[in-house]
Amino acid sequence: MPIYKLDAAQTLATDLQSAWEFFSDPKDLAVITPPEMRFEITGDPPAAVHAGLIITYRLTPLPVLPLRVSWATEITQVNAPHFFSDVQVAGPYALWNHEHHFQEVEGGILATDRVHWSLPLDPISSPIADFAVIPQLRHIFRYRANKMRELFGEGGESSPTLSIRAL
Repeated sequence: MPIYKLDAAQTLATDLQSAWEFFSDPKDLAVITPPEMRFEITGDPPAAVHAGLIITYRLTPLPVLPLRVSWATEITQVNAPHFFSDVQVAGPYALWNHEHHFQEVEGGILATDRVHWSLPLDPISSPIADFAVIPQLRHIFRYRANKMRELFGEGGESSPTLSIRAL
């Protein structure tokens, strides 16, 4: 089962507390998700994450296919206002572990996402990773970067970075 690592980072022209309030509110995930994915939270989560919180939602992970999937994540760690992590407890991946880091830097805050993921049904799913999942994840995180730039402004002099690679 190949495991992949996604790293995305960008500096935003905002303060740490404002960034934390936005990113730690589960309802704001819909704001930074591409609309064609039809993301919807199916439960009623609180306005801020906490360890042990289960968030359930439905979405269309690959909009070229009319397939809607249910997904549930558990918030496993929280160190406000600097870090939280979530893991998929039910959904389309064999492994999904997503870390969200926030650090004060000159010109704002550095927002970093690190995701370790893999697909089920290896080796059948390997071509799907290359031809569908990786391009879709690139699209999602580029959309997020653009949306965050609209919401907060670009901080510092660095451009958003994004890499996805097999480990």
